[in-house]
Amino acid sequence: MEKNRLEAFSDGVIAIIITIMVLDFHAPRPGQLSTPGLQTPPPEQLAALIPILPSFFAYVLSFTYVGIYWNNHHHMLHSTRRVSGGILWANLHLLFWLSLLPFTTDWMGQNHFASTPTAVYGGVLLMAAIAYYILQCAIIAHQGPNSLLASALGRDWKGKISPILYISAIPLAFVSPWISNALFVLVALIWLIPDRRIERVLVGREKE
Repeated sequence: MEKNRLEAFSDGVIAIIITIMVLDFHAPRPGQLSTPGLQTPPPEQLAALIPILPSFFAYVLSFTYVGIYWNNHHHMLHSTRRVSGGILWANLHLLFWLSLLPFTTDWMGQNHFASTPTAVYGGVLLMAAIAYYILQCAIIAHQGPNSLLASALGRDWKGKISPILYISAIPLAFVSPWISNALFVLVALIWLIPDRRIERVLVGREKE
């Protein structure tokens, strides 16, 4: 079957995920941030935004991750001519774990990166990485070991090191959540540069 509907559906779900995350932000309102015995700044001042900074940083991190998945998902499907039922289900599996990011992002940000929410956030990232790997395997199994995607992935050191860092970050959240978040940022930085492997293989095959 053709891949167009799979791409359109995936793009729509990812757009909704980002929309839900940003809708979790609420501007400060009079009396909302007041604490008994403490003087709080008026909601129209920049200082009133300080309490929501953890939520903002969590949103930026998750937005970056969703953008990375969208970018690499686009490149991966660009190398895929047709899809099978197994690929459809593997893609839904990936979208399921990505759809949990708004919840875990809000939970972690609202609780100022507490241990348990941070560990759960890392668990969702780990499962999303595993789901992405399963989708890769499903595409390669459908197209064969000599397919464009198989040739482009090579050793795939990024795909191998990321789950290791996630697995390390989950228990470390109960030691220091900041160490876990540093590992999350590190993985994001590793993937932040667009993956050009598929583009290079495409160009190479066009020249042959």
